Amino acid sequence: MAETDNVAKLKEGYRLWHETRAESVDYWLSLLADDVQWCSLSAGAPGMEFTHNRTSKADVKRYFAELSVEWDMIHYTAEEFIAQGDRVVVLSRCEWRNKRTGKSVETPKADIFRFRNGQIVEFFEFYDTARAIAAAMTE
Repeated sequence: MAETDNVAKLKEGYRLWHETRAESVDYWLSLLADDVQWCSLSAGAPGMEFTHNRTSKADVKRYFAELSVEWDMIHYTAEEFIAQGDRVVVLSRCEWRNKRTGKSVETPKADIFRFRNGQIVEFFEFYDTARAIAAAMTE
């Protein structure tokens, strides 16, 4: 039952994320435990500084704020949800445009979530970091 509930929460989150073009931050924050661990493959690399590891709901709120300052979402399409126990993997495709450089990047994306008592306690995102960093860098 928990697997089904966790997937339903994430399906709604990704639907809103795509439809609002990244304006559904409050929904995502409502799913997080206060002590969430939020990590990205790019881990704060130059051009992607907002992706450094976050360790609280307040930190994740800043992640979303910094993301929206730097990037515009073109699309975010969640394609598959795979759940086992307290983990859910979401396979997606997304495209973002860097506001400073005007360059866009489309990439496959995998997000891994771990839930505790119906809240997200861990998140890790995988995507084409080389292309994202290149789109964020001026020549």
